[in-house]
Amino acid sequence: MSSNWRISSLNGALLATYFIPVWTVIALSIMVSPIHGLYERPSVSIALYASDHMQLAKMATVRLAWLLALARITVVAFFAVFLAMVVFPSKRKSGAADEALAVALCLGSVLSFASMLLASKVGEMEALRVHAAELLMLLGTAIVMLVETSPKRTAEADTAGASAPAGELLLQQP
Repeated sequence: MSSNWRISSLNGALLATYFIPVWTVIALSIMVSPIHGLYERPSVSIALYASDHMQLAKMATVRLAWLLALARITVVAFFAVFLAMVVFPSKRKSGAADEALAVALCLGSVLSFASMLLASKVGEMEALRVHAAELLMLLGTAIVMLVETSPKRTAEADTAGASAPAGELLLQQP
């Protein structure tokens, strides 16, 4: 059973079990009450930066809150697609779920990094710690995905290595 799981799939599944419930609750609180939800700790850095530096009107602040909720729900949706695909052993072994995980990691990293930068600009240290921790989790999983060899590439290398003569390099062309 343990040989079926690639480390990036396991790491992505653990990451998804954190981000799906947490970011869904944050996005739903923003959807229910946009201004109040925007000024809660996970989003306060964006709200303070928008109110202090951009001086948005009430309706523009509501639109910003909804856009933030949409971005969080999009990341949650890609994590959910990844979890749905990783359940099937054939897709998990072949790495078919990696695209959904990569999109979730990319979008989540951009959102966490932007929130972290805005938190540092407005001086919100608690929000800065939250966003930095989330960013480190996302980047750690992305690094594991990059370092880990793909099952397709290792299978192709094994078949190419078996067909090539011992003294000949694999990249040489006749």
